[in-house]
Amino acid sequence: MHNDQITYIACNQCDTPYPAENSPYRCPKCGGIFGITEPLPFDPQAIEPDLPGIWRYRHTFLLPPQAPVTSLGEGQTPLIWIEENGQKVGLKLESMNPTGSYKDRGTSVLLSHLIQRGASSCVEDSSGNAGASLAAYTAHFHLPSKIYAPATTSEVKLRQILLYGSEIIRVPGPRQNAADEVIKAANDKTVYASHAYQPFGLPGIATIAYECWETLKMCPGTVIAPVGHGGLLAGIILGFQSLYDRHIIDRLPYFVGVQPAACAPLVKAFREGPASIQNYVGTSSLAEGTLITKPARLKELWQLMEMQNGEFIAIEEEEILPAYHQLARQGIWVEPTSVLAWCAYHRLGEKLPEPIVIILTGAGYKYQPK
Repeated sequence: MHNDQITYIACNQCDTPYPAENSPYRCPKCGGIFGITEPLPFDPQAIEPDLPGIWRYRHTFLLPPQAPVTSLGEGQTPLIWIEENGQKVGLKLESMNPTGSYKDRGTSVLLSHLIQRGASSCVEDSSGNAGASLAAYTAHFHLPSKIYAPATTSEVKLRQILLYGSEIIRVPGPRQNAADEVIKAANDKTVYASHAYQPFGLPGIATIAYECWETLKMCPGTVIAPVGHGGLLAGIILGFQSLYDRHIIDRLPYFVGVQPAACAPLVKAFREGPASIQNYVGTSSLAEGTLITKPARLKELWQLMEMQNGEFIAIEEEEILPAYHQLARQGIWVEPTSVLAWCAYHRLGEKLPEPIVIILTGAGYKYQPK
């Protein structure tokens, strides 16, 4: 691993490479968002099975050799199979990560980057899962953190953050208000460790694709995932593109991104164009992890759809709770945000290429029924 691999990361507006010092969440030159510019260097021969969790794929993380291994055992989650509507459907249980959500994959890699770059503290905005993940990893690796959370965030998620020892700042109003407030708190010493804007979490999330390939011994026909900012789907796509680029798979899956109809800016953007969501206003939903009106990864996902390799759909609110109970009666307890993907399968199942893999993003204990 060489330091020059930072050239994999550049601004999506002006192509400025990610700087060699500090950890900016936006391009200092034009304010654009940093993204991964080419397929990650996945090599089956370079997998390190003795490293914990996702760190067996360390060679894909775009980190220098001196970056620490910051693992709590994330990754290597089960892919279990159920029979549904005459089809075999794979459920990737990201709910079984250390803090109960897929966010741990991205947090682990991002935290290594922050520590290697000398961060002394960090802040984040979160409706729950990203905040809990950052709080746990910063607690374990002794980096002070503060989480800005919407005042409407479920108490069970806030309790998890507090137990890890992070300070919580509750921000009234819509989800975007928390994002606006955290930016004011960030400076040269206190890094904005954004799961949405920092690019270093994406290689961590890409490990979902590698694990699916290793388990299936082939490429899934379809991958279905909830979408808020788009980091989960963008990371999974990045992983499969890396496998395809190395001729390990001969096609990409069909990708389905899912949002609640109450807040579905990506669905609208892909039907009517990105300009149509400039002043988008959503409403509340049980799927609180996706209540994002300004998706950070819109541009990457837009490029995917230009290749005609997927679609976005919206799930009506009244569909969510019955599906939540339906999954639970099959022994799968997940939070309502995860249920969006299950609902999407039922909407589209017959037309989807097999094998179908559904990403169940968060654990059931994250949701407290009122």
